[in-house]
Amino acid sequence: MDWAALSVSLRLAALTCLLLLPVGLALGRWLARARFHAKPLCEAFVALPLVLPPTVLGFYLMMSFGGEAPLGAFWQRLTGEGLNFTFTGILLASLVANLPFAVQPVQRAFEAIPPNLREAAWCSGLSPWQTLWRIELPLVWPGLVSALALTFAHTLGEFGVILMVGGAIDGETRTLAIAIYDRVQAFDEAGAGAMSAMLLTVSFLTIGVVYGLAGRRRWRRG
Repeated sequence: MDWAALSVSLRLAALTCLLLLPVGLALGRWLARARFHAKPLCEAFVALPLVLPPTVLGFYLMMSFGGEAPLGAFWQRLTGEGLNFTFTGILLASLVANLPFAVQPVQRAFEAIPPNLREAAWCSGLSPWQTLWRIELPLVWPGLVSALALTFAHTLGEFGVILMVGGAIDGETRTLAIAIYDRVQAFDEAGAGAMSAMLLTVSFLTIGVVYGLAGRRRWRRG
């Protein structure tokens, strides 16, 4: 096991989940409730990382993070450091790549709430903020858990985007997925197999949690 790569992967996955949770909650709720002509375009933009090849997404992010691009130049003026080949860079890339995993389960959970339930809460004297905390969030928590599980697992297994933006710097940008590739290139099948087995286990458990929550919701409705 490459413990340094595992540490980078776990730190990246945890921070990605932490930062995307409020974004997924706010954006998912807005998309579930909003009604406007450009909504399909907004949903397509959110889902775009799902269909783009990771190397294509990584290439555009790498170019955006460069010193000649507005984002990269702004960050360099602000901090004195670049974004490419840094942990901050792969964290930003991870946020973009995992956006649909954080938004879509939450959006579907909010869409399942009957509109008359909110209206009843407002008629009972609850403010929109109180309705969110006391009525909506308890109903959408399975969607939130699914979003966190999918985001965490996908971040652990992300390869193309991270490699394009961060390279493979030990202790900084070299994640477990990249370490597996390096072990295969070095003909270390035992090491690659051990790390692959761990990612396989995490992925299987994550899918089990997601399908378990989905089945529980269907059972309650039935």
